[in-house]
Amino acid sequence: MPPRKLLRHLVWLESFAAAVEAGSIDAAAEHLGVARSVVSEHIRALEEALADGEALLERGPGRRLQLTARGERLFAGTQTPLHQLDMKRLKDLASAEPSLRLGLNPTLSGALLGGVAHDAAGQGLKLVVSFGGPHELVRQVQTRQLDLALDFTPLPPHEGVESESLLRMTFVVIAGPECGLASTAASRRALHPRDLRGQPFVDWLRDDPYGGANSVRFASQGVAVEEVARVESFLHLYELLRAYRACAIAPDMRLLQPFPSDLRVWPLREEEPQAVEVVALWPAGGLGPGARAVLDGLRHRLGKRR
Repeated sequence: MPPRKLLRHLVWLESFAAAVEAGSIDAAAEHLGVARSVVSEHIRALEEALADGEALLERGPGRRLQLTARGERLFAGTQTPLHQLDMKRLKDLASAEPSLRLGLNPTLSGALLGGVAHDAAGQGLKLVVSFGGPHELVRQVQTRQLDLALDFTPLPPHEGVESESLLRMTFVVIAGPECGLASTAASRRALHPRDLRGQPFVDWLRDDPYGGANSVRFASQGVAVEEVARVESFLHLYELLRAYRACAIAPDMRLLQPFPSDLRVWPLREEEPQAVEVVALWPAGGLGPGARAVLDGLRHRLGKRR
């Protein structure tokens, strides 16, 4: 099979990255095994395609090439798999228009995106939103594909990422309106994991840390539940609780948004209470002014809910 040929804009990008890393056009050409003029042509083509002809590189002290502000954003954002670097993404990276690349846990989107969008619009920022789980969001912050991400703990190892806790939530038991708990425990002020013995139960997916936490809870108490479904986020949980007449153990999201009124909710009583935090993540080295303004707005809104 012949070697895969890179798309034209990725060939240009390869020359640009080589010039940045080598410090000169000559050194980049030697590294790539092409003529100096080829590297120069590729960089000019990239500047025309992405930056309206404005420079991405300029001569610095000692005639070593250095990045312009637009070139710096482009280079930082291209440390990612090639298949994700289409022209639209590259144009966004090299744009002079202020923007904020935001990553969100899907569950948090319904509660937080409206406020974030309002703050971003107030700052004149173009908001580029994506969604993902903790591993994907951490990876995208590490590779500087995101300026800011919002997720729940626990997080995977995140070297090269700064984080801040914004809100702490304890766990609750939630039951569908026709679940047995809705009647048998109606007068209870709180429930213990052992009170769920034999109940139809909606758990979190096995690679979700909450699912692992539930397994530990039940095992430590010698409790067996009837697992009827598994779910990935609150976006799906409520409908499953209704359909299966089941219950679940989940973070207490009421500090972010109310639970549906037809569901019954009890605080979870445990010998060693656990909690989940809403966290902000950003690349090590500091926040840009737009991301800082949006994060300040989040701190203010969530601080009022504590």
